[in-house]
Amino acid sequence: MAIFGNKKKEKKEMNAPRHRARTIAPTHGIENEIIRAPWFSEKALIATEKSVYAFEVSLRATKADIAGAIKEIYKVEPRKIRTVTVKGKPKAMRTKRGTGHRSSRRKAYVYLNAGDSIQFA
Repeated sequence: MAIFGNKKKEKKEMNAPRHRARTIAPTHGIENEIIRAPWFSEKALIATEKSVYAFEVSLRATKADIAGAIKEIYKVEPRKIRTVTVKGKPKAMRTKRGTGHRSSRRKAYVYLNAGDSIQFA
């Protein structure tokens, strides 16, 4: 004796296309405002062996903006982009009493296809 009945509902198959990261071509000269600088840290330098590069980016930049700027500046097609917001933290002031506050920064990990690389000169 079933409380809710024996009818099984058929599941609909969803054949929706998979989402791909869009690449937006930035307007002329703005790609240097999106990507501010390469991020050089020990962890970032180790990741370059696996074709993963870290960059400091604008706080308002989207993944599509970052992909377009990488394509314009370095002439490589990124496979995947991950972004991280690094929160600012309080620091002791040396010249005044009390503490100051570092500003928040944002970094992007850019994954490249096998065989592609970026040269920082």
